[in-house]
Amino acid sequence: MHALEQLFTLSFNNPQLLETALTHASYANEHGTESNERLEYIGDAVLDVIISKYLYEHFPEAHEGALTKKRAKYVCETALVVYAKACQLGEHLHLGHGEEKNGGRQRMALLADAFEALIGAVFLDKGFDEVYKIANKIIFPLIEEERTNVFIDFKSHLQELVQSDKRSLEYRIVSESGPSHHKLFVTHVYMDDILMGEGTGHSKKEAEQHAAEIALQKLARTPQRG
Repeated sequence: MHALEQLFTLSFNNPQLLETALTHASYANEHGTESNERLEYIGDAVLDVIISKYLYEHFPEAHEGALTKKRAKYVCETALVVYAKACQLGEHLHLGHGEEKNGGRQRMALLADAFEALIGAVFLDKGFDEVYKIANKIIFPLIEEERTNVFIDFKSHLQELVQSDKRSLEYRIVSESGPSHHKLFVTHVYMDDILMGEGTGHSKKEAEQHAAEIALQKLARTPQRG
């Protein structure tokens, strides 16, 4: 916990907020404490605001639609995982025994949620100015370097492709298994009722992204990772 404060030169007025931001539901259930789920809600909204402001200021020629697409790229689950890994957030999380055993520290959905919770905690404790310390260190440099290849949103890419060809697209969750804090979802994506890809993930979003990536590979239109 202190390592994160040092990394971002932060000093929490209420250290319990940071403690909660690092607490996954699996740990909270085992120890009768609060999880980071409510802080995710705050962090999600705050990230939308700070990234929207950054893009508005740095891309003055971009119209609303272009700015919306850019923002979606930098707040998608894949991007949040990149941010979380950049500050080694997984090492600081409080996980339940089962989640720990099943490799939760590397799970995409868990890392993405934890990063949002961290942003939410910093905002509630310090306000927007301190949130910018994290953004300036982790988020904005990646945007400036135009490292968009690490933020590929396969669902959006597939949707654009399908719309241009005037085809229909549908995702269907075909199964889910495992305990509530570590579910595994299997998703099929159909184009004109033709099965194009099957994806798995520990969240519905992750499974859909994986299915879309497989579909794009079949169409030989997958964006390059650089």
